[in-house]
Amino acid sequence: MAITGLNHLTLAVTDLDRALAFYRDLLGLTLRARWADGAYLEAGDLWLCLTRDADASKAVRSDTTHAAFGVSEADFAALAEKIAAHAPLWKDNRSEGASLYFLDPDGHKLELHVGSLESRLAHYRDHPEKGVTLS
Repeated sequence: MAITGLNHLTLAVTDLDRALAFYRDLLGLTLRARWADGAYLEAGDLWLCLTRDADASKAVRSDTTHAAFGVSEADFAALAEKIAAHAPLWKDNRSEGASLYFLDPDGHKLELHVGSLESRLAHYRDHPEKGVTLS
């Protein structure tokens, strides 16, 4: 069982339009989905989630800013159990796909996640009531 790479990066932003102008228009990331308080962008293998948070300047304490590591579905349960036995958890999973949200020894917010940007977008295609507009 092993981490397969960085799954996605979620950043808390105070102004979603300003952040989209920066990441999409200035840096050239591709907008894949947008909703009232967030957006998914893509750059190569990077899946970037922007989430509006009025307190984004204090992002370390935010419930949205974190790094997510990818793991195979076959390895998720065993690795999640191992991590949960040694690291404090900071959030319950409310997203598509299996996830475990935990802290490193310095309090950095991390996630172990099964899935991809494509599986997340498919979830929103199947659930239009969530209000996410796909690009």
